[in-house]
Amino acid sequence: MTHRFPVRVYYEDTDLGQVVYYANYLKFIERGRSEWLRAAGVDQSVLLERGLAFVVRRVEADYLRPARFDDALEVVTTLDHAAGPRITVAQAVERDGTALFRAMVTVVCVDLAAMRPQRLPPDVLAALSR
Repeated sequence: MTHRFPVRVYYEDTDLGQVVYYANYLKFIERGRSEWLRAAGVDQSVLLERGLAFVVRRVEADYLRPARFDDALEVVTTLDHAAGPRITVAQAVERDGTALFRAMVTVVCVDLAAMRPQRLPPDVLAALSR
C-alpha cells in the first residue's frame, strides 16, 4: 500500500534562507509513517496498551532538492519489507510529484518493559500485508 500525506511548510520549518531545515524532513516522514500505520488499521495506542512500540533503528536519507516556505508537499510511504520485529519503509517527500527527499527507514517493534525487539504481532503483520 502506498500512502500519501500532505504537509505544508511553515515558517518554523525553515532556516534563515526560508529553506526547510534538514532535520525537519525527519519530522515530516515520522508523521507520514504514523498516518500510514493508521490508514493500514494499526492503532499505535492499542500497541502501547499491549506494552509494545515502534522505534526507529535506521534511517538512510538523501536530500535531493530544497523545499521552501509555504510549499505544499506530500510524504509518500510504501512498505518495503516486514518480518520478525522489523518493518522497512521507503519514504519520499515530494512537491508536485518531484522527489525532494528520500529515505529508507527501518523501525523495530520493541517490548517497552525490556526495551528488547519483539516479533511483529500477527494482527499488525496482517494489516501491513493487505
